[in-house]
Amino acid sequence: MLVWGVGVCVYLVAIVFRTSLGVAGLDAADRFHINASALSTFSILQLLIYAAMQIPVGLMVDRLGTKRVLAIGAALFTAGQLGFALSPTYGTALASRALLGCGDAMTFISVLRLGARWFPADRAPVISQVAALFGTVGNLVSTLVIPRALHGLGWTATFAGSAAAGAVVLLLTLLFLRDHPEGHTPPPAPAAGAAYVRRQIVAAWREPGTRLGMWVHFTAQFPATVFMLLWGLPFLVQGQGLSREAAGGLLTLSVVSAMSVGPVYGQLISRRPAARTALALGTVGATALAFAAVLGWPGAHAPVWLLAALCLVLGACGPASVVGFDFARPANPPERQGTASGIVNMGGFIASMATLLAVGMLLDATGDDYRIAFCSVFVVQAFGVSRILRLRPHAERRGGGRGRTVLAGGTGGIGRGVGAGGGVEPVRVPA
Repeated sequence: MLVWGVGVCVYLVAIVFRTSLGVAGLDAADRFHINASALSTFSILQLLIYAAMQIPVGLMVDRLGTKRVLAIGAALFTAGQLGFALSPTYGTALASRALLGCGDAMTFISVLRLGARWFPADRAPVISQVAALFGTVGNLVSTLVIPRALHGLGWTATFAGSAAAGAVVLLLTLLFLRDHPEGHTPPPAPAAGAAYVRRQIVAAWREPGTRLGMWVHFTAQFPATVFMLLWGLPFLVQGQGLSREAAGGLLTLSVVSAMSVGPVYGQLISRRPAARTALALGTVGATALAFAAVLGWPGAHAPVWLLAALCLVLGACGPASVVGFDFARPANPPERQGTASGIVNMGGFIASMATLLAVGMLLDATGDDYRIAFCSVFVVQAFGVSRILRLRPHAERRGGGRGRTVLAGGTGGIGRGVGAGGGVEPVRVPA
């Protein structure tokens, strides 16, 4: 548990750094004298780098192991957060967020791989949701701490002080993290090269379960990411007339909702894998309905109870997106789990980038009309749902949409069989 705890702490700190701009967006606009489109560029650039690095990071995890990749990631996102604190101009701040995005990109896939090596595979859905839960805790820390620190300490002290947490988890990673349990050393990795990279990516992409997982992640994750990462606070303050304190409370409500929903989704999928699609699409539908109710409410402002309902529903988006990994995992052997996870993890961040850009451009074009700007959410959701419905039958025919992974040696302990990638050899059984 110590090893797992260190890994998820690295991920938690990465999420604190990633989401810190979401509650400091108005302060950033004032500090760097930028408009909505320029402000959205911070998050778009960070997510662009994050998404672009997912497949390379997956390959790195498959070859180098979790400890090395997490250590590199922690060093990079710590340097990025510190640079953001000290940036005197918009350009240097952008460069710092880019560096932060590089480090952030190395965390979640590494933590998923760590869980696959240290826990029974039939508990994988629960372990994935618990990992995501720690990310949600990081979001909660950012929501509660960063605004108060900005008000009391100012920009530089807040972001430079938070960078110290990155240095702490980097040290913990170097001292305590191990890639695998004793006695489960993986065989030597194949020689690196263009042929190996191409073979890994092509093999993972050919699995319908991998592609289905990517589109589930794409469709489920982005509304909450767009809201929590950047546009939620401005929408609630400028668009709905709430105070910053009230808006922060609603954002906190969304984080608490995610913390509650994640373990429930994990337990349900662990017991009934066939419920994956229903949970994902149900969450997407509920999110669309909540946004439609808020944006279509007659009058200038929606009531607080409806805004609270929207934030509660958005809390389920993160857990629903993690379901995407549960489609890809049984469709791929252990030696390419990192690559497949990287492909899945690209989905939500590509959708988030597109929507962040669309919202920012529409706000500038309409004079800060949030109702029109947030309608872009429905367009991206509709596209993602169409891809899910198209791919689901193919994934089911290949088994990735129906099977689940269990240990060759049973459900207790680490198990007896070790696969080619050093993890427990999976056995697919009907759901």
